[in-house]
Amino acid sequence: MEEKTISLVQESFEKVKPIASTAAEIFYTKLFELDPALKPLFPSDQEKMAMQGNKLMTMLGSAVAGLSNLEMLVPVLENLGKKHVEYKVEPSHYNTVGAALLDTLSVGLGDDFTPEVKEAWTLVYGTMSDVMIKASY
Repeated sequence: MEEKTISLVQESFEKVKPIASTAAEIFYTKLFELDPALKPLFPSDQEKMAMQGNKLMTMLGSAVAGLSNLEMLVPVLENLGKKHVEYKVEPSHYNTVGAALLDTLSVGLGDDFTPEVKEAWTLVYGTMSDVMIKASY
């Protein structure tokens, strides 16, 4: 993965961190809008859903930080993918998650979500989801 791609993703994620809880809410709202059938895979309790959002943003932050050391990140992603099988996540769900993530970044970053940043996130998410899927299915 090119250094510029990694840099664009890491720098843009720094701008998302201050609004992490809002970004998580935007993400899950979009995810369930794109595929309402995914809603039963998540907690129905609002407090537990907020904790889920926190987990999402923490995991995403760790993965983004790990882009600088892919040798260490790949096994973590592989394990995460296997764990998601236990949660009844199917390979097709990764596309929906990717679309919800890009939409969340677009809303959260506003004008800073340039075509170049979108392309970098698309590549990074595609790479990460491919690793998770290949390890799990």
